[in-house]
Amino acid sequence: MTRVRAGRPGDARAISHIYVESWRDAYAGILPDHVLLRMSEQGEQASWRRMLARDELVLVAENGRGTVVAFGSWGASRVKGLGYSGEVYTLYVLPERQGQGIGQRLLAGLFEALGAAGHKSAVIWVLADNPSRFFYEALGGRRVAERNERIWGVVLPQAAYGWRGLRLRPEGVR
Repeated sequence: MTRVRAGRPGDARAISHIYVESWRDAYAGILPDHVLLRMSEQGEQASWRRMLARDELVLVAENGRGTVVAFGSWGASRVKGLGYSGEVYTLYVLPERQGQGIGQRLLAGLFEALGAAGHKSAVIWVLADNPSRFFYEALGGRRVAERNERIWGVVLPQAAYGWRGLRLRPEGVR
């Protein structure tokens, strides 16, 4: 059973591990190899610890043994003019735990948190070539915008997926 809860500073080590492993898995062949190879859990851990200590809006998903296997963060939309008040900033699941419903439960928790904060809609930006885009489409996200962003010296296309209501719609349910 997966439990979703607020992230704590003590989760920084697990979050940094998930972050690095997810990037290396999802972005191999999309981002330059040197970018992925230079990522380190230690480097990420300090950053995540600071964010969690400031009560950043982070949720984690843990398995039945209390091990953190996924995390996500949320807040107000950073891109004005799209018509979405909330944004899911990050959502990462350990590669070996993907396809087990954890990401869907975490996204539902992020939507619940956004709703409790007064948001009625949400958007998430992903690299356009990221296979996770199919996950968002399967849960009712609609591709609503595109942009190019320079990341580590490379211009990468991104796509935004939006939900007008904060409800997930699994494929086949309309």
